[in-house]
Amino acid sequence: MDFLEKTIQRAKSDIKTIVLPESNDIRIIKAASIILEKGVANIVLIGNRSSIEMTAGDIDVSKARIVDPLDSELYEGFVGYFYELRKSKGISIMQAREIMKDPLYFGAMMVKRGEADGMVAGAVNSTANTLRPALQILKTAPGTRLVSSFFVMVVPDCGYGSNGTFIYADCGIVENPTAEEMAEIAIASAKSFRTFVQDEPRVAMLSYSTYGSAKSPLTEKVVRAVKIAREKAPDLILDGELQVDAAIVPSVAKHKAPGSCVNGNANVLIFPDLNSGNIAYKLTQRLARAEAYGPITQGMAKPVNDLSRGCSAEDVVGVVAITAVQAQSI
Repeated sequence: MDFLEKTIQRAKSDIKTIVLPESNDIRIIKAASIILEKGVANIVLIGNRSSIEMTAGDIDVSKARIVDPLDSELYEGFVGYFYELRKSKGISIMQAREIMKDPLYFGAMMVKRGEADGMVAGAVNSTANTLRPALQILKTAPGTRLVSSFFVMVVPDCGYGSNGTFIYADCGIVENPTAEEMAEIAIASAKSFRTFVQDEPRVAMLSYSTYGSAKSPLTEKVVRAVKIAREKAPDLILDGELQVDAAIVPSVAKHKAPGSCVNGNANVLIFPDLNSGNIAYKLTQRLARAEAYGPITQGMAKPVNDLSRGCSAEDVVGVVAITAVQAQSI
C-alpha cells in the first residue's frame, strides 16, 4: 500500500469535515463525489446550490453539505466575528460584510468556528489568495510563529530515508528563512513526519558545508539554526550543518560527520532557502521518479492546504485525505 492509499485509509478511520470553497470548478465537484462515495471525509461545498448542481450535471454530490454565504444562518455571526478580529487592522463592518461573501474567507471562518475541520482550495485561486484568509482568521498553532510547507517525497527502490520516504521543507512558502525561521521549519517538519510517515524523524539541516568545511554567512545561518532548534527541541534527532550526502548516506557520514546523531540516516531534509528546496524536490521527482505530495502547509492552528491550479480531481482527493489526517492530529 503506497503513501496516498495509507493516508486515505487513515482519513477513513476518523472522518473529518473538509470545506471545498471552489464549487464552480468541475474538478472539485468530481473530487467531492469520489470522497463522499469512498467515505474519505465529509464535504462542505460553498456556493449557490443551483449553480453547483448545474456544474455537477450527472455527478452525485447529494451527500455534500452545500452552504451559500448569501443566505446562510452563519453569515451574520461570521461577519461580526471577522470584524472584531480585524478591526484593529482598519476593517470596517461594511468591509467585513463584503469579505465574508468570499467563499475562501467564509470557508476559513467555518473552520475557525468549528463548522469544519479543514479547508482545501487553490484549483482556481493563487496560493496567496488561498492562504491569506487562513492566515488572517486561523493564524498559527499555539507555540508556533511561522506557517511553512513541506513535501512528502516517496522515492522508489531507495534504501535511504525511511524506506525511501522523506520530508523536504520548505519548498513552497518561506523564501529566505532566518536562522530562527529555519529552526521553526525543522521542528514543525519533524512533527509532520511523525504524523504522516509514522516513523521517528531524523532531521538534517542542509548546507553546501559539513561541520565547518566552508564558512560564509550562508553556512553560519544554518549553524545558528541548528543551535536554536536544539534549544527548542532537545529530544529531537537533529544535526547540521550537513551536505546532503553526509545527511542521507551512512558511509559518507562516517567520514564527513563522524559522531553525528543523524549518522547518515536523515529522513527530514531542511533546506536553507526556497531556491534549493524547490529545485531539490523537482529534481528528485523527475530524476528519481519519486512521488511528491505537497506543498502541504504546517504551522496553522487548523489545516488549510493549497492545490495546484493544474490539479486533477484525483489530486484533490489526495489533498483532502492529507488535510483530514492533519486534522486528526490536532
